[in-house]
Amino acid sequence: MTSLRKIVSLVPSLTQTLFDFGLGDLLVGVTRYCVEPSEGVAGIKTVGGTKNPNLTEIVDLEPDIVLVNSEENRRQDIVWLEERFEICETAPRSVLGVTEMLEELGVRLGCQAEAEAFILQIRAELTRIEIEGCGRQRLRVFAPVWQAPWMSFNDDTYLHDLLKTAGADNVCADFQDRYPVISEDVIGDLRPDLVLLPSEPFPFDVPHQSEILRSGMFPGCPVLLVDGRDYTWHGSMTAAALGRIHDFLLGHRRLVGASD
Repeated sequence: MTSLRKIVSLVPSLTQTLFDFGLGDLLVGVTRYCVEPSEGVAGIKTVGGTKNPNLTEIVDLEPDIVLVNSEENRRQDIVWLEERFEICETAPRSVLGVTEMLEELGVRLGCQAEAEAFILQIRAELTRIEIEGCGRQRLRVFAPVWQAPWMSFNDDTYLHDLLKTAGADNVCADFQDRYPVISEDVIGDLRPDLVLLPSEPFPFDVPHQSEILRSGMFPGCPVLLVDGRDYTWHGSMTAAALGRIHDFLLGHRRLVGASD
């Protein structure tokens, strides 16, 4: 097991992963967005948000290592922390990238066996999905990550690979920007089979869903609310999330008239 004594996590999914590794008692600082597991994080000091961490408070905690993510945390904060502490920077852009991230975390935190267990779970889900998805029609999916302006993601992102692996084709895959801004006239040309509204990073909810359906933006297309953590949190929860998304897509193929 690890010889580390104090860890600060600025990434909600990594906070959850540490608890799943059995290292939750080493966490001395987390962001206000680190909400899971709720009972575990309740007594841990909050050091600001992912985009605006309180660097002075982190210094006062004297961590042995700080966990960061290239997309969730600002580059200037990561550089500042790296000059003062050991950091572990993550940035998976694929499901297999998550297995590599878990392997690195296992080595860096001294919990290789715990990390390997979750890696094996991911590999098992990949095998199941490949078997169950063989010969099935894939769904064209539009999954925005922001509204006003509309934003989605291209094929150089974890979100894209997650959907692709689960059995869906991202209608924004070929956009140049990793997180493109999409005008409403372009949205009308995307013609997805299914629209997924994740609760993170933008908090899509029932009023948003109702507004989109009333607008007629996607005529005849199901517009469904989904748990954003399944789509944006990567780590120990990836295998279960991938399985849920795959099963969800299979269950909703009938809504769009897909056939095997």
